Amino acid sequence: MSKKREVEIVVLSDVHLGTRGCHARELYKYLKTIKPEILILNGDIIDFWQFSKRYWPNSHMKVIKQIITLASKGTKTYYITGNHDETLRKFANMKIGNLQVVNKLILDVHGNTVWFFHGDVFDVIMQYSKWLARLGAIGYDGLIIVNNFANAVCRFFGRERVSLSKKIKDNIKSAVKYINKFEETAAQVAQKKGYDYIVCGHIHQPDIRDIEINGRTVKYLNSGDWIENLTALEFHQKQWRLFYYYDEKNRIDSIVEEEKSKLIEDYDSRQLFKFMLDEFNS
Repeated sequence: MSKKREVEIVVLSDVHLGTRGCHARELYKYLKTIKPEILILNGDIIDFWQFSKRYWPNSHMKVIKQIITLASKGTKTYYITGNHDETLRKFANMKIGNLQVVNKLILDVHGNTVWFFHGDVFDVIMQYSKWLARLGAIGYDGLIIVNNFANAVCRFFGRERVSLSKKIKDNIKSAVKYINKFEETAAQVAQKKGYDYIVCGHIHQPDIRDIEINGRTVKYLNSGDWIENLTALEFHQKQWRLFYYYDEKNRIDSIVEEEKSKLIEDYDSRQLFKFMLDEFNS
């Protein structure tokens, strides 16, 4: 049986559980194949803006269960609140076993001060026009549904998957300008606070790069999302890297198959919820 891959730190953001654009099955498979010392959920894991009792598939519940399973087995887990799950901010600093809810996180990682923060505080629309941001989220989710249909057609004809939202972002100057401004603002704040690294989510744009501010270099990292990019940040053996699910899909599928994860494939939400409670009590 293949061993789970050991990783020091894994950062996930913008999963948006509870929406039709979420790739919960793929995320569940990824979580089944890793053994992180620290798991950082950097905001917008559950989408409370669009949450509906009418749409909460088992695959979404299985992601929650797997996160709790990792925490119960020793993974130190931080849930950093974002804008779509801002309702959890009133529970900041609440701790249950290895799981802790926080609004931001600062860690010393091999001598470097790393600031983990979702990033919505840098978003002008979020600060001054929350209703517009919510409207945009609904439109974005609709675009992702269309995108999923387009990719199903592509798979049928043996063509590569496409990302409509990425094409829009890459071809609209205002979108490119917004992303660049977000990254520069994040780096400036990190530099003023004396942090060596800043790790964000929010803009669904995975990246690792150096940004020079006033003669000082700040390392900017963004974990991307599990809507269109299916990415995570991993830190291991003193190196940060971006994990792309589709680049390692075959390896992940083979490990999951060996572990026979389908043992809980047919369980309903009540059974999965019971398993979650058992994990907490174990």
